[in-house]
Amino acid sequence: MAKTNLFSLHSSSIFSTFAIFTLLFSLPLACCWNNYLSRSKACILNVTTSLQKITPNFPKLNPPYLQSSNSSHSLKLVQSSNLTSFRYSYYQQNNDHYKSQLVYRVARDSIRIKSIQNRLDVAIEPSLRSPIISGISQGSGEYFSRVGIGQPAREIYVIIDTGSDLSWVQCEPCTQCYIQPDPIFDPSQSTSFVSLPCNSTTCNALDESECHAGSCIYEVSYGDGSYTTGEFVTETITFDGGSSVGDFAIGCGHNNDGFFTGASGLLGLGGGALSLPSQINATSFSYCLVDRESNSTSSLNFNTNTTILPPDPTLITAPLLSNPTAETFYYLGLIGISVGGTELTVPTTAFQIDKDGSGGVIIDTGTAVTRLETRVYELLRDEFRKGTTHLPTTDEVAIFDTCYDLRGKESVEVPTLEFHFAGGKTLALPAKNYVIPVDTEGTFCLAFAPTTASMSIIGNVQQEGIRVGFNLVYSLVTFEPNQC
Repeated sequence: MAKTNLFSLHSSSIFSTFAIFTLLFSLPLACCWNNYLSRSKACILNVTTSLQKITPNFPKLNPPYLQSSNSSHSLKLVQSSNLTSFRYSYYQQNNDHYKSQLVYRVARDSIRIKSIQNRLDVAIEPSLRSPIISGISQGSGEYFSRVGIGQPAREIYVIIDTGSDLSWVQCEPCTQCYIQPDPIFDPSQSTSFVSLPCNSTTCNALDESECHAGSCIYEVSYGDGSYTTGEFVTETITFDGGSSVGDFAIGCGHNNDGFFTGASGLLGLGGGALSLPSQINATSFSYCLVDRESNSTSSLNFNTNTTILPPDPTLITAPLLSNPTAETFYYLGLIGISVGGTELTVPTTAFQIDKDGSGGVIIDTGTAVTRLETRVYELLRDEFRKGTTHLPTTDEVAIFDTCYDLRGKESVEVPTLEFHFAGGKTLALPAKNYVIPVDTEGTFCLAFAPTTASMSIIGNVQQEGIRVGFNLVYSLVTFEPNQC
């Protein structure tokens, strides 16, 4: 008989306008990590614990946010739910509003997917470490990090994004700036601020740039209508523990607007020439997206000793693939998916990068819910439904077409779900990473969605609780469950 792993998800009501982000991103740590060894067909989802975890219990973080650690340079990964000084005040909301926030969030997520596809269509050695936090209390589905900018360093929150290269912060004087929790960065107060000339190699590396009074001007627009424009400069960026990198090319945004709530800018972790990993010549980096409602923090690490060496053969690894037409994105060598112990009959081309650069599978911190090519999603969904005939179904919610009414239930059994990678390794997801609550009443949905694009995306809901590492020397992505 197949073994079953247990984990908990608790129940209570939540009345916060940002609770919907907790729905998507802050389920409790629990796992069926060893299912790929025992070939288990089911996990136990403890419903009451899951619902309790989405209660708005936002603990405070005591400054300073940058603290020393064993690594010479570090940034902690903390959750933005801890940003109590800048949270919204909508705690007394009903369940209808709670659901409406879900619809809003996944709609933005869908716009990001379309933007990524459109982009494809147009086709220093010290160890560094930075804290990461979640953006729930700010109404954000992204994860944040705390860094220092300038000399002396001014600490700010920035969104971490593996799907972007250019880093930027809001700067004085502001023609248009959105509200942020930290004071807006004033370059006149920094001794290391240097404008880049228009004819510089760094300026020419921008996708879109202009020249004004001899200075380089950058422009970036995002798929959801957000944008940032300003001077392209070099500055000093300071990591956890006080270590810093000088002459870091970054945008100083004087005209910014959009869905950057709670953050002062963005930290680009993509694979392009202007990203943070590229500028510091990183040999490796890793992050862990922690439970957004826990008191714990995690970290964004660069060039740690364990990741610049050949990876431990016992680690779960996937090949890191190259797509010359889209250097920003991190493509994985995904070759199959199993549901309930049954491997889906997926066409061999479903996850491959085509000669024209289309297709493939990327892993992304800025996308919430994993998107699969429609034919693959339907195979996964149908197999999952076969293993849940004992559960009462309910109406679809937003992009989720496979939902269950679990009111009054302590726990339920759901099929296991595993990703298979080239090289023979398998990642078994915990049930809380693919069956999530979508309201306070006990409605749970399968947290995958179809896409008409040829490219698939592994989102941050499925990554939660797993340290994801990028070994840039050996072109491997590593997955270490429970290593936040």
